[in-house]
Amino acid sequence: MLSLKQSIIQEVHLNELKDRNIQFYVKRDDLIHPEISGNKWRKLKYSILHAEQQKFEGILTFGGAYSNHLVATAAACQLNNLRSIGIVRGEELTIVSNETLMRCAEYGMELHFVSRSDYSLRNEKMYQEELTSLFPSMYIVPEGGANYLGIIGCSEILAETSNDFDIVVVAQGTTTTSAGVLLSLPEDSTLWVVPVLKGFNSLAEMKALFTYSAFESETVKDWLSKIEILNEYHFGGYGKYNTELIDFIESFYIETGIPLDPVYTGKSMFALLKEIQKQDLRNKRILFIHTGGLQGAKSIFEKEKRVIF
Repeated sequence: MLSLKQSIIQEVHLNELKDRNIQFYVKRDDLIHPEISGNKWRKLKYSILHAEQQKFEGILTFGGAYSNHLVATAAACQLNNLRSIGIVRGEELTIVSNETLMRCAEYGMELHFVSRSDYSLRNEKMYQEELTSLFPSMYIVPEGGANYLGIIGCSEILAETSNDFDIVVVAQGTTTTSAGVLLSLPEDSTLWVVPVLKGFNSLAEMKALFTYSAFESETVKDWLSKIEILNEYHFGGYGKYNTELIDFIESFYIETGIPLDPVYTGKSMFALLKEIQKQDLRNKRILFIHTGGLQGAKSIFEKEKRVIF
């Protein structure tokens, strides 16, 4: 198992926050591991343990062509001497289609490319039963690690901090990380979630994940009341970005030395600093959870002719 001691709490001093008396900290989960970084290990940790304890041969999971989750799963399985299988969206793809898929193959992951229509069935019972019959020795983990075990893994993030922040901020994709953080969020704290998908219904998706994971409805209702959704910072949708976002990531790195990616953490950090100004926040303690996601960012920065890290 990986050690989480590398995930330090870094206090960040930004010029634009000096006059607001804001204490700003970043939980550096991006430092956990070069490939299994950020929330990826959090979401996989207990699925790995379950697979080992139940004598599964390995893990089968799902992802797109540039999925950080697939790379993390492949690396984590190799590290723990488990087999890994990736069901990849896009039957036109091959192992050499991009660096992400090549990394998966290098870590020993078997990649199976399926049509988008088949991929859309990934959470359906019949499709999963079909996969189980094809790969009976594999433990199936949902896309992004979005299961009960993933939620529990992410619930441990705040336990590694003082957990006395007024606001906790996290990027949102499958909602697993934000759901886990909610489990351990103090009563008087607020969770800011920044969806990176356009038109994403955060509350409905989180409620569905909690329900799927068998949490009680009244408890879920109380948790969801502590959320503020910042849904105007997706920059056009998942994986989309513009010059403004890349400029921001570059300037933030120059000022702090902290790398961000344009898919998740760049958007959520941008949203946080904009909302501080917009809401004229002062005298707050704020924690930003760095969820990693840097694996696929390097090629984007090279394409934009930027040196971020």
